[in-house]
Amino acid sequence: QVQLVESGGGLVQPGGSLRLSCAASGSIASINRMRWYRQAPGKERELVATITSGDSTNYADSVKGRFTISGDNAKNTVYPQMNSLKPEDTAVYYCNALVAAGYSWLERNRYLEHWGQGTLVTVSS
Repeated sequence: QVQLVESGGGLVQPGGSLRLSCAASGSIASINRMRWYRQAPGKERELVATITSGDSTNYADSVKGRFTISGDNAKNTVYPQMNSLKPEDTAVYYCNALVAAGYSWLERNRYLEHWGQGTLVTVSS
């Protein structure tokens, strides 16, 4: 069993900053990559940022230069730092991870996708 727990969402004024976190727990063998998605009301879910096990990062054009994602491999946790927030960044943010977990050889060498429950970020004055 793998759990992804997000935290750090809330209300922030335009131009402000928030730092989210996503912690993965369970019988984890390895994590291939972790991603953040967001979904605004009435819109499709959008990929925001990716960080790989080798610390390579990638960002959506809409957040480049404003969002930074970092990770702590020892804690299986990633931290998206969101700066210069805009009202259009308002959304539920979801953590997503590709994780190998379990106790058998097969389980510990097979990557499956997992999702967190989401955390709401509201950017408003």
